[in-house]
Amino acid sequence: MSIYRIDSRISLVDLMDLSLKERTGSYIINEESLTIIETSASPSIPHLKKGLSKLNINLEDIQYIILTHIHLDHAGGAGLFLQECPNAKVVVHPKGRRHLVNPTRLINGAKEVYGGKFDKLFHPIVPIPEERILVMEHKERLKLSDRCTLTFYHTPGHANHHFSIYDPVSNGMFTGDTCGIQYTIGSKHFYFPSTSPNQFNPEGMKDSIRLYRNLELDRLYFGHYGVTEEVTFALREVENWLDVFIEKSREQFSPHESIEKNVNMITSVLFELTKSTMIQKGVESANPIFNLVKLDMNVSAMGIVDYFIRQRKGEKRL
Repeated sequence: MSIYRIDSRISLVDLMDLSLKERTGSYIINEESLTIIETSASPSIPHLKKGLSKLNINLEDIQYIILTHIHLDHAGGAGLFLQECPNAKVVVHPKGRRHLVNPTRLINGAKEVYGGKFDKLFHPIVPIPEERILVMEHKERLKLSDRCTLTFYHTPGHANHHFSIYDPVSNGMFTGDTCGIQYTIGSKHFYFPSTSPNQFNPEGMKDSIRLYRNLELDRLYFGHYGVTEEVTFALREVENWLDVFIEKSREQFSPHESIEKNVNMITSVLFELTKSTMIQKGVESANPIFNLVKLDMNVSAMGIVDYFIRQRKGEKRL
């Protein structure tokens, strides 16, 4: 577990999701109303608590736990963590609230994907009392101090229950998965979209990226992983790669093959594309980052296959 102090008021705690460094993190905003963004899954909560302790933050001082969306690698541990934060409320998109109160569908969906690995990766998923949930509508605001009032923007594309959080002090956006993933290897940064199931929509993702671009941001705070100030470049990279992901995946997709075979074929294509690009830019082929990249490309392939299937079903109804 490591802590990265971004500036005098924002820190990032590495939550060691899947036991991997720099996979997911929790952003700590040190304002009058102390706020954290993301908890990751329940196995990450000990890392979060240790990080907060190193930052001299008491759990009873936390006022808000903000979840960009309810995918388990961002929100699965929120209920467990909330049990030790007596004064905190969980802030979520309106479409996410019912799944936090009753996480049955979240659990069943994750079990379908992860099977026997579910308990190790995500258990337990603790329901959150409805009275401790605060819903934020599009462009609604939350005051943390006289100098900082966060603005929430609904940003679909990765998921329908996704919002992004604008911080006016740093002119930065906490992006969750809206504009993809940042991999950092030494001084090199790479940006790719995150297209996981089951609500991925490329046009929605592009609309959300355009919203970011129009706000002329100075920082992006990625859910996976870390902060960047090369905002224009990062957004352009993710948008360009999104087109490549869809085009190359469509070339491989066959409606006559099983979902599993389509996912495997597309995973291979996306992984080779991203890996070769990173190697061309100086990353050693044996770098362990590629284990993480392959995992992410597999999840993205699942979302793209699901999107293609939904498209076909929509065409049949017309």
